[in-house]
Amino acid sequence: MTTVGLLHPGDMGSMVGACAVASGARVVWASDGRSADTRARAVAAGLEDVGRVDAVVAGSDVILSVCPPHAALDLAREVAARRFSGLFVDANAVAPATAREIGAAVEAGGATFVDGGLIGPPPRAAGSTRLYLSGREAKRAVALFESSALEAIAVNDSPGAASALKIAYAAYTKGSSALLMAIRALAAREGVDDALLGEWRRSQPELPKRSEAAARDNARKAWRFVGEMEEIAATFEAAGLPGGFHEAAAAIYERLAGYKDAATPPAMADLVAPLTHRPR
Repeated sequence: MTTVGLLHPGDMGSMVGACAVASGARVVWASDGRSADTRARAVAAGLEDVGRVDAVVAGSDVILSVCPPHAALDLAREVAARRFSGLFVDANAVAPATAREIGAAVEAGGATFVDGGLIGPPPRAAGSTRLYLSGREAKRAVALFESSALEAIAVNDSPGAASALKIAYAAYTKGSSALLMAIRALAAREGVDDALLGEWRRSQPELPKRSEAAARDNARKAWRFVGEMEEIAATFEAAGLPGGFHEAAAAIYERLAGYKDAATPPAMADLVAPLTHRPR
């Protein structure tokens, strides 16, 4: 039985871990310093608590990293410092250059690196979520999720390719959501929101619902998206494209960070004040 170490079982990570369990792996994690909510998610997902991170790294054949993008490189360095020599799968929303930096860090510590990118919601149902993987051992990582709700797909042997695909996808989905929320906030600030919605219903009939969904679905997760937008901006700039679109999206999500852990999702009207507030 393959033992998979999952260091950050958040909403997405815990369900990815559950998919590995469903495929026959033993998935371990460390409860030391983690919240009660994280513990509850881990129990529900069938993860085995081994207490401390050192025990996770020492006892795992595979380390699976699913964390906020701003923490991905530091997490990889922590694992490398413990001389992990198994398969390290980074499934975070980072720029291809960041993915390759992560790969260099863990391989210097003795591990084999596989780059990954998750597209879709936490994989609670088959057909909803894909994990794209790249690197010379990508197919080995694919096998960890066979017969589970998570569809794992090997892209190619190039580290960074899976991250590039994820970045290109999220550049539109999360970038356009930030743009829609900003447009609605502008219209409300200028007193023309009802008129804009009326015009959209005539000429862009999908946009009223999309803008409301952008607020409902993204505000409570906005704190996670700041780093992701920054990674997207860096990727665009590295390709010779302007990064300003997603630098602005990062600023939009940063203004919504106060909705983290909110009991209920806000409506679009609730976001006008925080979005149009001028930071000092």
